Amino acid sequence: MPHTVNWKSFLDYAEVTDVGMRRSNNQDSKAVMLAPDPDLWRKRGHVFLVADGMGAHAAGELASKIAADTIPHTYHKLTLPPPNAIRKSIREVNATIHRRGQSNLDFQGMGTTASTLVLLPQGALVGHVGDSRVYRLRGRQFEQLTFDHSLVWEMSAAGHIPKDAVPSIVPKNVITRSLGPHPDVQVDLEGPFPIEVGDIFLLCSDGLMAGKLSDREIGAILQALPPAESARVLVDLANLRGGPDNITVIVVRITHPALATLPENQPGLLPIGEDLQEKKAKKMMSIVMWAAAVCFLILGLVLTTTSLPWYIPTIAFVAAAMFLGFGFLQLSTVPEPEYSYLPAGRMLGKGPHTRCECQPDGALSDDLARLAHELRDAATKGSWAIDWAKFNGYVKAGVEAADQDDFTTAVREYGRALRTMMAELRNQRQRAKPDDSEVDLLGK
Repeated sequence: MPHTVNWKSFLDYAEVTDVGMRRSNNQDSKAVMLAPDPDLWRKRGHVFLVADGMGAHAAGELASKIAADTIPHTYHKLTLPPPNAIRKSIREVNATIHRRGQSNLDFQGMGTTASTLVLLPQGALVGHVGDSRVYRLRGRQFEQLTFDHSLVWEMSAAGHIPKDAVPSIVPKNVITRSLGPHPDVQVDLEGPFPIEVGDIFLLCSDGLMAGKLSDREIGAILQALPPAESARVLVDLANLRGGPDNITVIVVRITHPALATLPENQPGLLPIGEDLQEKKAKKMMSIVMWAAAVCFLILGLVLTTTSLPWYIPTIAFVAAAMFLGFGFLQLSTVPEPEYSYLPAGRMLGKGPHTRCECQPDGALSDDLARLAHELRDAATKGSWAIDWAKFNGYVKAGVEAADQDDFTTAVREYGRALRTMMAELRNQRQRAKPDDSEVDLLGK
């Protein structure tokens, strides 16, 4: 790897966050931290994060901002192996958000999701809390690398409801785990997933799914368009289908072999230390054992001054010796992170958690064509300032490609037509008054 690295030539990424069509403020946050040099790339990799805040007033916005601002920096400062550093940085942020929530009535109960993707020489590592998602697209295979910490997913995993037919009585927006509400949090680690040139990773808040986009549609759009365009089209399409929530996406495409997982960097060589909570628990247990040993030792000494049979104080002395030995054993079994490695062939977590085959098809092409025509009618009625030559050129190219059953090109051209219209729509919404019904998206 060259000493002077332009990471933009090794990967292509885009990030978009949008308030959506129904919210007045954006409680989503995002972060990108690229390694500035090859040495730091080998040690810490590239970091991407999406957080979706929750809470009244500005609480959710603050919680997600704390997560996005702090997790990547804390991760880089820690000298722990990457998996432990991810877990510790997320737990520390959880404690920070919890303290802020407890110290101010307006912020009580505030929280946020956090999904962090780290691209390392050993592969893609994910740290995750909540229902924001991380996906990987390889060819036509679209995989969700994270498990949704939501009531629906937890009930499905427990076998209480079918995976593909969730009863209407089960609320779909209840999450079971987030950063902030409690002083400690369980962090899911997934990976490392081997990286190949051409892999596309997607991080997104649940606002993308709230826009009723299926995994197959998302994967098809990622295939058809480069990151800068696919990120924008995904957000635009979610808004066109209602946009009930804030929407944030980060799309990352691997473009150079320097970021691919080499055979010598397979998961078996990823260093990982003992779970920090377990390490703390072992230290506390050793202290308890030593305290018990001291108590039994004192008890034995006291009993030797009494007229009790000799074996009674002897039992106390033996118990003291046993507790003392157990205490030293607990402390001595705490491994140092730098000497511990993820066993060859073993992965953290159980991902991928979903998998589907996807490609641009006639159904998606037809739906994008329909939306383009509806937007054209709305633009004509509202006298929007549209570059009609550009828009009509995209639509014409989409029609011709669809007629030839070239649905990849059709989806790409219709997507570009939607981007043209939606850019103007955003301008219209920014200039519109709150009661200006002419800018209501497609009358929805």
